[in-house]
Amino acid sequence: MASESSRFTSTRSYRRFRSQRRPHSLRTAKTRTLRSSPQGFFEKLPVEVFDFILDHLSAVDASVFSMASKTISGCIMRHVSTSAWRNRRIWQWFDCTSPEAEGSALDHFRRLGLLFKRCTLLLPTKDRLRFSYSVFSQVPCLAMDQCAAFPFCRGFVYYGVFLTTLIAGWDELECHRVFDFICENTNLQRTIEAAVTCRPGACHRLELVVRLFCRGVLLNQWQRRRDSFFWLMCILRPWPIVSQARLLFILFGPLQSDGKIGWQRVRDHVVGQGGLWDLAKAIILLHDHEETKGWRPDTILSIMDEMMVTPLPWHSENMARLLILCGKNICYNILASKAINGRLSEISRLLIFLILVSEKDGYCMKWAVKMTQQVCQVFSVASEKWSFVQSVENMFSEVTMELYELVMAGNHNGDMDPLQHLCCLLNASAHFHTEIVYMSLRKD
Repeated sequence: MASESSRFTSTRSYRRFRSQRRPHSLRTAKTRTLRSSPQGFFEKLPVEVFDFILDHLSAVDASVFSMASKTISGCIMRHVSTSAWRNRRIWQWFDCTSPEAEGSALDHFRRLGLLFKRCTLLLPTKDRLRFSYSVFSQVPCLAMDQCAAFPFCRGFVYYGVFLTTLIAGWDELECHRVFDFICENTNLQRTIEAAVTCRPGACHRLELVVRLFCRGVLLNQWQRRRDSFFWLMCILRPWPIVSQARLLFILFGPLQSDGKIGWQRVRDHVVGQGGLWDLAKAIILLHDHEETKGWRPDTILSIMDEMMVTPLPWHSENMARLLILCGKNICYNILASKAINGRLSEISRLLIFLILVSEKDGYCMKWAVKMTQQVCQVFSVASEKWSFVQSVENMFSEVTMELYELVMAGNHNGDMDPLQHLCCLLNASAHFHTEIVYMSLRKD
């Protein structure tokens, strides 16, 4: 009896279980039908409600949502193309001027880059660029000649952060297409041509436009040196050496106190390390990748030679300081090139100011002594070496007399007092010759 009772109980439970599952099976079938539609559960929603939901998603959440299906990504692309979304997510962020707010703005545009990267994932490269640019091109701050806050607006920097995130991981061929697309839609090449063909400083607004656009959009946002070199070469490669030299100075040269490119400053005044450091880093970047196809090893030397006499020869101390910042390899190559061409007077003057800058900026004087010795080894004949040594010592006397005459005349050009310059030069000469004598005695 116990076994029969247990059997009947089991049967009733089984029937009750089956009767309870029937409605659940119907709901499951309905759910599967909704999931099989391109928009899933959102298919029945009105467009206004769907847009309301998208408005409350963060850029990162929307980017993840866009990968759910092709239809969803299309809906998000439609949504971000509206003027309301543009005003709220792009335009209002250009008013962030404080340093604290700027960090948040950079993070915001980095997230927007991720959103556009994911929602356009299924489109060809050119269509992805065209769509992204169509959304951002409506903002006046991103036009080269329409921003009312130029040159203080950070629009180029924000767009650069966005673009860097958008194209991160793209191969070199696609990046070339990006550069071509930018040039085509912004007239970048025409603007560069106008800036490098007019007299230096005459088109100061154009020069600043080129500098801020190229650095903000194409150069400053990359972490890897290889990426920075690629974009710098895209900018420089189409132009001849003379234009490359001017363009490199426009991009990285020091600025004057009024915000213009410092053509006159490097000629008439002494520029400190901070003013020349960006230019030195760009030269080092080009020099370190000189084996790249189409980039000859002596190209950067020609560019530097041309740049230091444009529009007129630089102040000798600025030349020397730039060479020191560029490092011993570039410095030696420049000096050796002049030695081979017999330009003794130029070499001697540069070496004197290398010694002076080493004294003023606190570099080890042994560096200047070794550089002088290396340049001396370029001359193979003893008479040529003797002429080189005589030229250097005569130049010491000549520069000393120049500074003495400035002291006697009481001329002040806004830099260090001439008497202080003279004292620094005398100290530098003493330390330089002390180091030479010490090294000679140590060899003996």
